[in-house]
Amino acid sequence: MTVPDQARREVQGLVDRFARNLDVYTRPEYKETQVRVEFIDPFFEALGWDVRNVKGYAEQYKDVIHE
Repeated sequence: MTVPDQARREVQGLVDRFARNLDVYTRPEYKETQVRVEFIDPFFEALGWDVRNVKGYAEQYKDVIHE
């Protein structure tokens, strides 16, 4: 499987999970941090971003800088 195919599959998995549990994910109790951890970070990781800085880069070289 190619990298783009794998990324597409992972993103589709996120979309499917969101659709299956739409009622839960659209409630006010479901917070922004939960969305980021469960969907946004995995989305960018599927696209090849080092969201958690696994490579250990210095701040100025990180793919993602959390605010």
